[in-house]
Parts: sequence; structure tokens; C-alpha cells
Amino acid sequence: MSDQSKPTSQKFSESVPSSRQTVKFATAATIGTILLVLSGLTLTGTVIALIIATPVLVFFSPVLVPAGIVLFLTTTGFLLSGGFGVAALLALSWIYSYVTGKHPPGSDQVDYARMTLANKAREAKERAKEYGNYVQQKTQETTQTQGS
Repeated sequence: MSDQSKPTSQKFSESVPSSRQTVKFATAATIGTILLVLSGLTLTGTVIALIIATPVLVFFSPVLVPAGIVLFLTTTGFLLSGGFGVAALLALSWIYSYVTGKHPPGSDQVDYARMTLANKAREAKERAKEYGNYVQQKTQETTQTQGS
């Protein structure tokens, strides 16, 4: 059946929303309006607070800015000091574990580095001894050739 063959009263009843839809729309419109008014009040309050606070902040800025810097540096100093203290305690704890033979993480690398350094030191000592003997030998040769 086409829309033209329906009576006008039937067309009107089909387009009228139900009471449930009307209540949903009224509730949504009310909540939206309340939230819009609250956001406007918040914006207005923020602007008024900035207008009032700006001269006070400008007037006190020679005091507030250095005080803020001092507060920042003091807080940073205390945090760094605490961090360094914790790092030192962890390092001492690791060293104690290493010395007592508990094999803490990374001790294999420390042992390898210690052996490598010992080997290099031994090689340097041998080279120095060889060079010392070489210099002593050259000195003796030079004194013998000058003496003859």
C-alpha cells in the first residue's frame, strides 16, 4: 500500500514519537543543558580568577620565581642525594657478596676483566724487563767501544 492511499490520520499517528522516546529526548536535553551551563560557569570563573590573579602574580614574581627555582633545586638535590645513596648501598652490597664468594650477577665479567688486566700487566712487565736488558746491553757496548 502506498502512502497516498492511507488516510491522513494514520500518517500522523505513524510519525508521532512514543512517550518513551519523548522522555528520552527530554532527559537528554535537560542533562545537556545543565552540562553546557556548568561548563560556561567554569569558563567564566577561570577567566575571572586569571583577571584577579594576574596582577598579584606580576607583583610577586620577583619573589615567586626565585623561590620556585630554589625549591626546584632543593628538591632535585635531595632526590639526587637519595639516589646516589641508594646506588652506593647497592654497590657496597654487591661488593660484599662478591668478596664473600656468593657469586652476584656480573661477577663473571669482573673476573674476566681482572684476569685480562693481570695478563696485560704481566706482558708489560716482561717487555719493560726486556727493554731494560736491551738498554743495558747497548750501554755496555757503547762504553766498551769508547774505551777501546
